[in-house]
Amino acid sequence: MTQEKELREIMLKESQEFKKLHLQHQKLEKELEKYKEKSFLTEGEKLKERELKKRKLALKDRMYFLMREYRKSH
Repeated sequence: MTQEKELREIMLKESQEFKKLHLQHQKLEKELEKYKEKSFLTEGEKLKERELKKRKLALKDRMYFLMREYRKSH
């Protein structure tokens, strides 16, 4: 297992904030799968997909920030 995966597993066990962010990230990924399966998206669907991707990226950024902070303190 890579160091990143090991750290992610530790964070999921030790940090409620990280766990919450991770669950939200997974939920958004599942929502995005609906759009990926379609061969054509309406303009509204494109906007929704873009918004979901932005939210998912923000969650990922926050999770990586927490991982960096954890590394600094341990």
